[in-house]
Amino acid sequence: MSLLSSYYLPGLSVEDHAIDVPLDWRGTSPAQLAGATSAPSSPFAEASAAERCDPAFEGRSLRLFYRVLCAPENVGRDLPYLVFLQGGPGGAGPRLTSPTSDGWVAEAVRHFRVILPDQRGTGRSGRVDATTIAREGDAAAQARLLKRFLADSIVRDFEYLRLSELGGARWVTLGQSYGGFLTLTYLSTFPGAARASFTCGGIPHVPASADEVYGRTFGRMVAKTNLLYERYPEDEKRVALLADRLAAGPALALPDGSPMTVRRLQALGQGLGMKPGHERLHNLLDLAFVAGDGSADATLAAAGGNAAAVAVSDAFLAGAWETTNVRANPLYWVLQELIYADGELARPIAWAAERAWLSRPEFATDARPLMLTGEACFPWMFDQMPELAPFSGAMDVLMRDTSFGRLYDEAQLAANETPLTAAVYFDDLYVDSGLQLDTLARVGASHAWVTNEFEHDGLHGDRVFKHLLELARDRGDLDGVL
Repeated sequence: MSLLSSYYLPGLSVEDHAIDVPLDWRGTSPAQLAGATSAPSSPFAEASAAERCDPAFEGRSLRLFYRVLCAPENVGRDLPYLVFLQGGPGGAGPRLTSPTSDGWVAEAVRHFRVILPDQRGTGRSGRVDATTIAREGDAAAQARLLKRFLADSIVRDFEYLRLSELGGARWVTLGQSYGGFLTLTYLSTFPGAARASFTCGGIPHVPASADEVYGRTFGRMVAKTNLLYERYPEDEKRVALLADRLAAGPALALPDGSPMTVRRLQALGQGLGMKPGHERLHNLLDLAFVAGDGSADATLAAAGGNAAAVAVSDAFLAGAWETTNVRANPLYWVLQELIYADGELARPIAWAAERAWLSRPEFATDARPLMLTGEACFPWMFDQMPELAPFSGAMDVLMRDTSFGRLYDEAQLAANETPLTAAVYFDDLYVDSGLQLDTLARVGASHAWVTNEFEHDGLHGDRVFKHLLELARDRGDLDGVL
């Protein structure tokens, strides 16, 4: 392995590694690059390897960074590998302080050597941000680059890591959210490379459709918003007064100078699919106003009944910015809708979430009660958010594009023999449980655990992964692994 450093965190032995991977995998394959004489692949993986690399990317590579963890008592033991497929898109691997700082890790290091990659474009793996995208030239060149940071490239990075650094040892995969999308791409592209797979809140619908996803998401956002107002009736009044103040002017600025608008206020709902998302938002709204006792009625009375005169607190504006900015991971919004682009599209994605928003009058900025939006990107973000504005031209190109890499091989998934155990959260805001179950019904060797006890982030507690591991073990899916 290409070891950079080794050290200990409390309760963890850690090794940092990095390897070089091609920026554009077309024209080669992980097996070819690793010199592996026999490695699993699917027909469309082989077709991609036969394509020509983009001349602009010929010879260009990036560093793929990953960490290997184990419990201190397991150092030197030949434990199987588990690779974590991070959620996102655009999310780096978790930065831990101990085994309990991300709930699943403590159980995982009891049984595995855990690999935490930074997916390409994130963390220390060829990070893409406003500075790096500007170096690519015009919007068309930037768009071509960004297409190289989707799942078809990510799974090839991981397969090359497995072949070149782990001697081709078959590993176990664990995918959280978008990591579940990566899981099905991996099982489609490199069948047999994994000995077992686990996903949490992350089975995409196959065939993929951004319109279908957002057509369902906005209905669930109505329910999540109404739940906030039912639990905390004062928050309905606070949100309405904030919206009236923002609509009436004068303009308010967030800490980075971007405008605080009603659309950005609505975007505070993106955390309502996590626990304790409703409580976090309630606590932020609790600090919204300067005058009076913090209630909407007292605040409006102190402003003489004039919404334009309402004083909004700096604490609220700072919290709203922290909640909605993606300075640390701009690819989260840049790639958000592109993760549904599988192969040759019948029509461009063309801002699917914005179309869904426009089709639902209850989400209008002047509607009351004001509905909040969830995990959805919109054109206004690339006009108003400084960390996203440099991507605006590329997004215009990408939203008109209809040609992307292949993600899912339905025939291969139907013939899948890798045991797949999926946690499906019945009330999942972001990944529709009905669509997940429809896909799983057509994936071989798959098993769903359906629960309404957890929200989308259930894996980050200490119970979900342990339960999935026990389910797989008791079925015999981990024979020869554990």
